[in-house]
This record gives sequence, C-alpha cells and structure tokens, in this order.
Amino acid sequence: MKVVVEADGGSRGNPGPAGYGAVVRDAVTGEVLAERAEGIGVATNNVAEYQGLLAGLRAAAGLGADEVDVRMDSKLVVEQMSGRWKIKHAALQPIAEQAREVADRFARVRYEWIPRARNSHADRLANEAMDAQSGKARRAAAPAVVPAVVSAEVPATRWTGATGTPTRLLLVRHGQTELSVERRYSGHGEVPLTELGGRQAKAVGARVATLAGVDADTPVVSSPLGRARQTATAIAEATGGEVEVHQGLVETDFGEWERLSFAEAAARDPKPHARWLADPTVVPPGGESFAEVHDRVRRVRDQLVARFGGRTVIVVSHVTPIKSLLRMGLDVGPSLLYRLHLDLASLSIVEFYPDGYASVRLVNDTSHLT
Repeated sequence: MKVVVEADGGSRGNPGPAGYGAVVRDAVTGEVLAERAEGIGVATNNVAEYQGLLAGLRAAAGLGADEVDVRMDSKLVVEQMSGRWKIKHAALQPIAEQAREVADRFARVRYEWIPRARNSHADRLANEAMDAQSGKARRAAAPAVVPAVVSAEVPATRWTGATGTPTRLLLVRHGQTELSVERRYSGHGEVPLTELGGRQAKAVGARVATLAGVDADTPVVSSPLGRARQTATAIAEATGGEVEVHQGLVETDFGEWERLSFAEAAARDPKPHARWLADPTVVPPGGESFAEVHDRVRRVRDQLVARFGGRTVIVVSHVTPIKSLLRMGLDVGPSLLYRLHLDLASLSIVEFYPDGYASVRLVNDTSHLT
C-alpha cells in the first residue's frame, strides 16, 4: 500500500510551547487514513517538525504501508532526511535517527518539500495541539480513525504518554479443527471444531468471563466462519453476552492452496509460494495477500474503536487477523506475521488509546487449556 504523509510542527517562541501534526493519506484517493497531533512542551520549530515526521511515519507503518511519500514545508527536514544536508544540531540527531529506523521498515520513502499553503491540514493539527496544550482548546487531537471525543484525561500508562480510556480488544483464536490438526491451509473454507476444539472454546470462554471489564454487556464480535462462530458462542454462553458477526474478521483467502499442506502448496506452485513467503503483498493463486488482509482488518479496528470507544470488546477470529491487530498495537512491520506464533484458542490483549497510542498487554496465552 502506498501512502502520503504530510507533517508539520511549530513553536510559539522558538523555543517555546511546541506541537506537531501529521496526516496519512491514501496515495491514490487522497482519503485521510490517520491523523496524529500532540503538544510536546517547550521545544524549537525544528524539533517539533521532526516529531511530526516521526509520528507520521509511525502511523503509516501501523497502517501496513510499504511505500511512503513524505511532504513537508520544512526544507531543513526534507534535505536532511534525504541525505543532502548534514544534521549538525545535537537536539535533532536522535529524533532523525528514530525517523530513519521507522523509514527503513518501508520498501521506499521519498521526501518532498511543499509550500506551507499545501501543508495546511498538518499545520492546523499542530496548532490545535499547541492550543490544547496551553488550555485554549479542549478538543483532543486524535487520529481520524477515532471519532469519539476523549472524555478522560488521566494517563493510563504514564511512561508511554498515553492518555484517555483505551478500547480494549480481547483477541481469541478459534479452537481446533481437523485442518489445524493436519496443518493445512484453512482460509475461507468451512470446517467445524473437533471435539477437542469444542472443549478449548469452552475453556477460553470461562477464562475470558473472569477478566475485569467483561460482563453480559461486553460485545462478542466474531468472524463469519463456523469455527470462529462456534468459539464465540461458547464465550458468549460464559459471559452472558451475544455474538455478532463481522465479515472483515474472516481469515486470509488462500485461494487454490486451501486445504493443502505447506509442502503440497510449495510443490504445486514453488515460485509463487516462495515469493508469497517473502513478500506480504504477493497474492496466492486466486486468493488474498497478507497486505490486503492487514488493510481490511485495519478498517475493522477503526470501526470497533469508533463504535465501542473506551470499552472492552471480545474479538474471535483467526491467525492472520489477530496478528494484524497485534502488529498495529506494536507499531511494527509485516515481519511479525512470519515470526509470531498463535496457538489454537489462545488469548491476546491489545488496547488502542484515543490519542493514537496502543499497548499490547498479552500475547498467545493458553494457560486456560492446561
């Protein structure tokens, strides 16, 4: 996915009370995918501009972008990040290094200077952040994906700077099926839980029901596939809640590799299979790429946060969608898909804050199965 990052920063006094703003847009449609804005205390214009760049790059990474066009009205930042000017100021060097580390996650990053008039969106966000910091405005600067107004001002995790009440997602993978026993690709096809899978679903349901914030009013949102709905039903029976289905939580469509083992798919399509393992944008024959899954799951996350902001939501899904949500929480690249293992009927927890921060609280817990 290709995106455009527009970023800006300002300081009222230089140095003085400072803040930044950043916007991530779809490179094709221009749609705003995310906003970031924050007051950063007393700093210079250049520090604030670099902080805006860093926030924009992190937001792009969280959205699963692989190509980024950065547009800023700061000639200094554009020339320094392009490698044409040296970074001599000691205060800018560590922020620039952080920005480079994030930029290295993308396949390509291009920096472009634009006139201030073309950077008005990011400039407005930076000024709103400075206003909010000084008490002139009460509007919380939040990403576009979180339309709810922040009603809580208490830092939940002071060491991260996160503020507000997070939307807490309890991520549950479905129980065992025959295809999971045989380690075969199981995407959009229907396959029921085994007897053991049914017991696993009840066990994870009993575990979830004991967690703080879970009661009969806690939403249980499931993939439409039967194995997930069976697991979600067991959880709802334990919590007293009701199950609703969200199509966006469906597993990856493996296309012609559905029900094949890893070895069978590799033997059938050796080159496409090897490329698929190395590149999340590669599409299996007749299927769906991991990048496409990440993009649709991001939209699901945005919808859940918008609808259930500040609440706990039980999400019952599959390996790839759950990994995608954890990837957003960790703000990391697609390599996580290949390095993180998720067991059947496992529980993971991620929280998304109104100010754009996120916190992964638990990953692949199966203590309820022992």
